[in-house]
Amino acid sequence: MTKKNATEETVVVPNSAQSPVTSEAPKVAPTKKTNNGPAKKKTNPNQNQNQNQNQNQNQNKPQNPNQNKQQNQNQNKPQNQNKNKNQVEQVVFTEENSKKPAASVLKIIPLGGLNEIGKNMTVYQYEDDIFVVDCGMAFPEDELLGIDVVIPDISYLKKNASKVKGIFITHGHEDHIGAIPYFLREINVPIYGTKLTLGLVENKLKEHKLNPKLITIVPGQVIKVGVFEVEPIRVCHSIADAVAYAITTPYGKVVQTGDFKIDFTPIDGQKTDLHRLARLGDEGVLALLSDSTNVVREGYTMSESSVGDTFEEIFRHATSRIIVASFASNVHRVQQIINAAYQNNRKVAFSGRSMVNVTGVARELGYLKLPSQDMIIDIKDLGRYPENELVVITTGSQGEPMSALARMANSEHRNMEITPGDLVILSSSPIPGNEKSVYKIINQLTKKGAKMIYESLADVHVSGHAKQEELKLMQALVKPKYFVPVHGEYVHLDKHKQLAISMGMHDKNIFILNNGSVLEFGPEGAKLGKPVQAGRVFIDGLGVGDVGNIVLRDRKHLSEDGLIIIVVAISSATGEHISGPDLISRGFVYVRESEVLMEGARNVIEEELKKCYAKNIKDWASLKSSVRDALSQYIYQSTKRSPMILPVFMEV
Repeated sequence: MTKKNATEETVVVPNSAQSPVTSEAPKVAPTKKTNNGPAKKKTNPNQNQNQNQNQNQNQNKPQNPNQNKQQNQNQNKPQNQNKNKNQVEQVVFTEENSKKPAASVLKIIPLGGLNEIGKNMTVYQYEDDIFVVDCGMAFPEDELLGIDVVIPDISYLKKNASKVKGIFITHGHEDHIGAIPYFLREINVPIYGTKLTLGLVENKLKEHKLNPKLITIVPGQVIKVGVFEVEPIRVCHSIADAVAYAITTPYGKVVQTGDFKIDFTPIDGQKTDLHRLARLGDEGVLALLSDSTNVVREGYTMSESSVGDTFEEIFRHATSRIIVASFASNVHRVQQIINAAYQNNRKVAFSGRSMVNVTGVARELGYLKLPSQDMIIDIKDLGRYPENELVVITTGSQGEPMSALARMANSEHRNMEITPGDLVILSSSPIPGNEKSVYKIINQLTKKGAKMIYESLADVHVSGHAKQEELKLMQALVKPKYFVPVHGEYVHLDKHKQLAISMGMHDKNIFILNNGSVLEFGPEGAKLGKPVQAGRVFIDGLGVGDVGNIVLRDRKHLSEDGLIIIVVAISSATGEHISGPDLISRGFVYVRESEVLMEGARNVIEEELKKCYAKNIKDWASLKSSVRDALSQYIYQSTKRSPMILPVFMEV
């Protein structure tokens, strides 16, 4: 994957779709902002003294963003310096401003990631300039039968497609990049991200045969996007190359942390840039949007490097084959597994499509370093080596049914089989909702004779999210005027609010939003505006959004009570039935073992048809409705079940 070198020039992102090119964003020096309004204009000594006085007065008055020029009655006010058309004007909330005509507002609109885990997406808008931070997906809950993926509803952005300038990605996890292919089919805009993040995005887009403009950014760089200036800031997370964003707006700076933790000994040496965050706090931050995932946990999150010591200890004493299940995107975790394998003279094989893809991209971009080039072997070649010289790194740490680890547990893996004595390490903690799946996998592997090690037994996993003390530190450094907790269920958002209050923030300056809420900033401060459409879009196979609540309700009904199909032949001459009814049961009862029930059902249908003919009812819609109601009542009285009933009338 080839990347162009950055050039030293201003980035101007057009409104329209971009050509399919991969490039790096040029670096732009940040524009110094002031909270004292526009700078004063120096008087030109050669200025024509006969200029129209009203024209001078119009030029002299300090203005709010988007405020129309008005005549200034005070002729003695000094003139203001003409602003560069690319410079962002800073507006101070003052009583004087609040009495002037209404200014445009800055809007922050979350379309995903609030009151839920996953599908993170936040929209920033000022007048005709819109950009998006993150574009993630979520995995379906148990009741979403047949659904593969859940993505945010972007109806609001589709209505304003010409205003959307691009998408900025904080890091390469699926809950932040998973919806990008579906977004780009509707709105083709540039994607901004760090090198590894864009490498993972590009790999995903190849599967969908999409080739948008990808622009590589680096921490400290400032990217001009319409009226906004966006600066990535280095943060630590459970994936390399994660960033937060400092966003300069007409009303001040907004900091969005993305997923983060404060790790003083990260694997790659790239620490969270606390110095830059502190400088932003000293300069003044309008609002902070901070990760709430781990807010219910006290203390500090352990360093990722602590896991490496545990792996080294386990590998040193292991005498059998080692299988480690981890998130494919956790490149630092994979690096430590490889290091421990090398120190103990073991070969490493990768299993699982996402693991193979991600490690391939990470190796290509230099984020995954091999101590020895010949230590990586193909999964098909495991039989050529003694089992006590092997480590298999696989997907499936969350118990996913189709993952490589699940296929091993079910004896369905084409290249390897779990044997008694294998050491299986689950290097993760169950995501809320996945606990049953994880423990099911643990049981299956244990039955096959594998020895299990997971988080509760050893320090084989640390979180990538900040705990309470780190979240407090973020608050203390940034010192925002307003605070918006993001990324979590309501219990997380509320806990984060209480944490901010304990740090001295006034509860009126804290906003717990919903997906679709519009937080508006203007000269008078912050307030909630009229919400926009937001929600969930279901992906089922190749279908995007074609499965809604009605279809899901029918699927749920079928899964709980089954289906009965009634087949009746109707005479085309008389309109009366001439054969049947025949009954077909699917998921309700086994017909051969329920002949009495089925015979009773036929009798009920025949009697109902006779009643309809006696009343001269022969239209099919009325006949079907009457038959359905009569049979439903009979079945419920006989079985206390309510299967879906589908009458099928055929004309003969």
